[in-house]
Amino acid sequence: MGVHIAQDVTPDGTFSGYASLFEVPDLGGDIIQRGAFAASLGRRGAGRVRMLWQHDAAQPLGQWLDIREDARGLRVRGKLNLAVQRARELQALMAQKAVDGLSIGFHAVRASRDGRNGLRRLLHVDLWEISLVTFPMQPAARVMDTRGDRALEQGLLASIRRMSGALQGAASG
Repeated sequence: MGVHIAQDVTPDGTFSGYASLFEVPDLGGDIIQRGAFAASLGRRGAGRVRMLWQHDAAQPLGQWLDIREDARGLRVRGKLNLAVQRARELQALMAQKAVDGLSIGFHAVRASRDGRNGLRRLLHVDLWEISLVTFPMQPAARVMDTRGDRALEQGLLASIRRMSGALQGAASG
């Protein structure tokens, strides 16, 4: 079973991936709990969550067709608006695997902080936008081929190793 990151970008600009993963610390020390997006998605739906480039509100790229929580995280399917020059550029970069990151823009409605390790657990978030990015805060949040999960597993392991190293450094320092 092969994995082809960003190979899922179709000629019409449709792609899918994970914008966020549950129970995995990101590089900023946040952990998203399962169910954290449910209320926001129930109110807003996929069509009203913006698709941006690098979280820049002046650079919309297209539309999210489907956003849903599954066992792993926030699964997304979107379509680039190929009438927009930047979207055409990104389609080419995604096909080349030069850009494959996804990142969420949100407001933390309810969160708690773990006093032992300093991580913030996001319990309820208001999801505003999901961006295509060069470097995602959640390393495994990627445009990915649905035929395989190896890239997701590798991203998860890399994220866990980085957070583990940071926590060990904080505990010993």
